[in-house]
Amino acid sequence: MAKDDILTIEDVITKARQYLSEDDAVFLRHAYEFANHAHIDQYRKSGEAYIIHPVQVAGILVDLEMDPETIAGGFLHDVVEDTEVTLEEIEKAFNQEVALLVDGVTKLGKIKYKSKEALQAENHRKMFVAMAKDIRVILIKLADRLHNMRTLKHLPPEKQRRISNETLEIFAPLAHRLGISTIKWELEDTALRYLNPQQYYRIVQLMKQKREQRETYIEDVMNEVNNQLDDVNIDADISGRPKHLYSIYRKMVKQNKQFNEIYDLLAVRILVSSIKDCYAVLGIIHTCWKPMPGRFKDYIAMPKPNLYQSLHTTVIGPKGDPLEVQIRTKEMHEIAEYGIAAHWAYKEGKQISKDKKSFEEKLTWFREILEWQNETHDAEEFMESLKVDLFSDMVYVFTPKGDVMELPSGSVPLDFAYKIHTEIGNQTIGSKINGKMEPLDYKLKNGDIIEVMTSKHSYGPSQDWLKVTQTSQAKNKIKQFFKKQRRDENISKGKEAVDKEIRAQGIEPKEVLTSDNMNRVYEKFNFTNEDDMYAAVGYQGITAALIATRLTEKVRRTKQKEQDLAETIEEVKSEVKDKKPHKRDSGVKVEGVDNLLVRLSKCCNPVPGDQIVGYITKGRGVSVHRADCPNVKTDEAIERRLDVKWENSQTDTKQYHVDLEISGYDRRGLLNEVLQAVNETKTNITQVNGRSDRNKMAIIQITILIHNTNHLRKIVERIKQIKEVYTVTRTLQ
Repeated sequence: MAKDDILTIEDVITKARQYLSEDDAVFLRHAYEFANHAHIDQYRKSGEAYIIHPVQVAGILVDLEMDPETIAGGFLHDVVEDTEVTLEEIEKAFNQEVALLVDGVTKLGKIKYKSKEALQAENHRKMFVAMAKDIRVILIKLADRLHNMRTLKHLPPEKQRRISNETLEIFAPLAHRLGISTIKWELEDTALRYLNPQQYYRIVQLMKQKREQRETYIEDVMNEVNNQLDDVNIDADISGRPKHLYSIYRKMVKQNKQFNEIYDLLAVRILVSSIKDCYAVLGIIHTCWKPMPGRFKDYIAMPKPNLYQSLHTTVIGPKGDPLEVQIRTKEMHEIAEYGIAAHWAYKEGKQISKDKKSFEEKLTWFREILEWQNETHDAEEFMESLKVDLFSDMVYVFTPKGDVMELPSGSVPLDFAYKIHTEIGNQTIGSKINGKMEPLDYKLKNGDIIEVMTSKHSYGPSQDWLKVTQTSQAKNKIKQFFKKQRRDENISKGKEAVDKEIRAQGIEPKEVLTSDNMNRVYEKFNFTNEDDMYAAVGYQGITAALIATRLTEKVRRTKQKEQDLAETIEEVKSEVKDKKPHKRDSGVKVEGVDNLLVRLSKCCNPVPGDQIVGYITKGRGVSVHRADCPNVKTDEAIERRLDVKWENSQTDTKQYHVDLEISGYDRRGLLNEVLQAVNETKTNITQVNGRSDRNKMAIIQITILIHNTNHLRKIVERIKQIKEVYTVTRTLQ
């Protein structure tokens, strides 16, 4: 895979044609055209047309020789997330398989989360669940992440570091577990460049300085090995193996070594045609040079869980320097480079099925993801447990029959027991490690032979086992036991814990344990009823604090608004007191509060007799509006409303501005008649405007001074008596 070359759609189709049929090529071009149309007028941060990214992702998948549906998913992976296209449209245009792959890599949208971390965790959870159903989801996601890492320079430094961290925590380990080393190494090296550029470029420089010396040395070794293999008629491809920057950096950090102390910088890879030849070559290598003790690993007899097979040995080379040698068949090398992708690869239009049963068995850890997802109600907790089980360093132990079991580093005999079978775990009473009795919290080491001791009369797991076990599988099985065996006790314990957490927030449980609140919690955490929720809290499937926080959310928000409102009233009072403004008699009293600056709003001009509400403003006291004024019907305004009332509205001599709009037939003398009618009611007019349209409709706008709504009613009734007046309405400014 060339890192810097920007592939065109023609490049991708040409590469695909080398192993796919012409019909498949047409299918892929259709996917490209669909994506190109959807992403039209969209651009990346680099300024390039957005469609370049999906084309590069599809190109990476073609390099892995993936099937047509996966490559189509590469073209379409951002369509649902970033455009108006729906999954239903993709299924209709292509097929259900492509739609499911696209859905698996589509981030969650239109849902609000408490933090970016929570949203990211939910996105990862969705991806892993989709991946457990179809492994190709993660292959598209890895190709997407690889191209994003290649173009990371266009983002700000903060985003570069965040994305690089996520790559090292999630995606590079995933590529490793899937055996796709060709992607894993590039992800790790690129992430290191952004996370620790100083060390990255230092290692690059040191590698350059000794490159010529290394290449000469490797050349001599390869010639010597070739001569030895020719003597025994073994045909082999021999090459120097490039050492990746991140692996050097990691060894320097973990082993606290300087660059010149890393002894396996020199490496040779030998590819032969059969397993028999692998061991024959190993014998020749050990005859030529002395092997270093403890540095031989046979991954052919005991493959890694990511399907990797090879012989590894380190010998003292021709000049006394350590030399690492890897020996494998060409088929093993394909698996080593492309991992699980090699099992999905297409050759001459037919999908390879290499020992499908064995392949499925080796990926059971993916199938377990669905089980964890059902048991873990919090996405961030799900991701943390996943990191422990899938991405931590591993320890390899043996059953008494000699079968190899892989567990996360730090695992104990209980993790081993639950990995074998749930009932064995539940009935465990002790363990023998290498024939010697050891406690259940003994930390397992590579090569340990474990025998689990069980009893049918065992009382089952202890709550303390949850603190001792390391794997999510074991923890979930223990929680399931308590869930089933002690449901009533857990319900009672869970209710008590939730009530306690609610009270700790200064709220009485009965305030928030409403059906609406409870239903929201059930929906959020996948509970079916109240008992399930409390039982989950009781057996520690979810924390009481998380449930209480969700239940009290609405009440806390309301109380906070009330507190903010009270503080604002105090601020207004303080401002009035400090400024000592001249008294303005508005004729309005605020219920329950004295000495507040009150003014009538000019937007709706309320007058005595109108239904009114008060609205607290910052720095200008209380603004009084008509109850039907749209300005006090917004959510924000409702939160700041106060009860107010008129004082002596019927005998008040104060005058108030009111705007009226009169519509009627545009005839000579209409305006004069309106003004005369208003004058007859002994009302002052402060402003008059009039206009007419081509339909002979006259609009007259007048501003008058009145005492109250009774006074206003008399004026309106008088105006309506005028011939050819259609409507008289009170207007808002």
